[in-house]
Amino acid sequence: MPLTDVAPIEASIEIAAPPARVWGLVSDPRNYSRWSPQTKKTIVRGGVVKPGAKMFNINGRGLLVWPTQAMIKTVEPEKKFAFKVRENWTVWSFELAPNADGGTTLTQRREAPDGISDLSVRLTKVAFGGVPAFTDELRTGMEQTLAKIKAEAER
Repeated sequence: MPLTDVAPIEASIEIAAPPARVWGLVSDPRNYSRWSPQTKKTIVRGGVVKPGAKMFNINGRGLLVWPTQAMIKTVEPEKKFAFKVRENWTVWSFELAPNADGGTTLTQRREAPDGISDLSVRLTKVAFGGVPAFTDELRTGMEQTLAKIKAEAER
């Protein structure tokens, strides 16, 4: 039975760069391996980033490596980029908002509107120490990811 009572995970950061600059980075998932502690490579099938495009991801943690597939769901320039992971049903997004200083508030979020697949929950228990521990790891990873995006956007 899937895990259905799943709170969103999110982290935000203030970036001293305009939304257009930040959007240019986060709207291309092929960039994610530069920032994310788990994403090792992302391939967008057909090479065009648009709603409905499929992605193939190689993820890793230490010696553990696993593939995932995803579909790009939302592409709202300078506002929101989101994709849904096929294997676990989660939706990952970046949301951008201009701030008063001319910069950007960037929020990364993981939601599970359809729950998390039973297979994913079982594998999380076996390989990642359980759902609570893995949730904490994902939140920490989001903070690391956002800090790297900030550094790159502000260069």
